Amino acid sequence: MSTMIAIGAAIAVLTGIGAGIGIGIATSKATEAVARQPEADGKITKILLLGAALAEATAIYGFVVALLIIILLG
Repeated sequence: MSTMIAIGAAIAVLTGIGAGIGIGIATSKATEAVARQPEADGKITKILLLGAALAEATAIYGFVVALLIIILLG
């Protein structure tokens, strides 16, 4: 039973991979946008930070779910 709990927790933590990839893609696109329109730097930065925060929140939710699985079922 503890093996299944560990597998469930590991799957929940995998949300960090998606968040990392998403933040990386968003950063690259923001860099390209600033290179094309330097005068829009402030707007692009605000939108990038908001998107990165939302993506990171998804990873944190996955981590919290993994901890809950381990604590409550373990």
